[in-house]
Amino acid sequence: MISVVVPVYNECDNVGPLADELLPVLRALSQQTEVIFVDDGSRDGTAQILDRLATSEPEITVVRLRRNFGKAEALMAGFLVATGDILITIDGDLQDDPREIPRMLAELDKGFDLVSGWKWDRQDPISKRLPSRVFNGVTRWASGVPLHDLNCGFKVYRSEVVQSLALAGDQYRYIPVLAAHEGFSIGELAVNHRPREHGASKYGFERYLRGFLDLLTITFMGRYRHRPMHLFGGLGVVSVLLGVLISAYLTVLRLSGQAIGNRPLLLLGVLLILVGMQFLTIGLVSEMIQRHHLRTHVDEAATRVKEVVGRPADPPA
Repeated sequence: MISVVVPVYNECDNVGPLADELLPVLRALSQQTEVIFVDDGSRDGTAQILDRLATSEPEITVVRLRRNFGKAEALMAGFLVATGDILITIDGDLQDDPREIPRMLAELDKGFDLVSGWKWDRQDPISKRLPSRVFNGVTRWASGVPLHDLNCGFKVYRSEVVQSLALAGDQYRYIPVLAAHEGFSIGELAVNHRPREHGASKYGFERYLRGFLDLLTITFMGRYRHRPMHLFGGLGVVSVLLGVLISAYLTVLRLSGQAIGNRPLLLLGVLLILVGMQFLTIGLVSEMIQRHHLRTHVDEAATRVKEVVGRPADPPA
């Protein structure tokens, strides 16, 4: 089974043509397929079009969220409903080319767990391309995941990769990084990218600021999630040692008869010791929490789904 998850928000002009392109490609495959449109609180008539598609096309299921929660929550809701062994995510703005799906699946068959698309000839204005290049460069350097286009929504996954994800905020951009941290193999394939013809982009420059903050979170979680004491304890030890050295130096001066009560260095030494002790305490508490909640996954996606249209109810046991 192959499941295609399509998060959409105010894409009334695009969802119909996307379904017309997507379904013939999937029907030409040898596997059984399903398409899950996740309506992330659209207000422009997208919901009505999706309802008609779910009624007329047996492969299509519609998941409708109670309001606009964002792409990460929409993806998690789609993953919750998907039943495929292989999952594909594709944006609903028609810029990703569904005809690339067979090539993506063939690349996955080479032994990868996740294959990410690379919009090598990106059909967007330079105001989007330039910040994206900077973003991808910084993310490659910080994460060590050598992908050219981490933000591409066109991806193919094995189901076990999806099961390991717990997305929140804008962390969908870092799915390859999260997967790499879990030990999955990551591949990349250059794909055709098309200009947007209908609707407007839902993202502005502020997403890069949010992305930077999410990068800090992802980097911390990837490197120190299972060993928080290594980070906080290291900072604490360095801070305490510096404070002790400063205090020892001032003690020597005091013993030699010099006054130290009015020296800012005294306050700095005491502050470093106190801050170091706080870091050590945070590290110990983090270790206790991490040990207690090891491998716990809290998924709130189910509480955000208002209804599922187009899927028959399971037969009674």
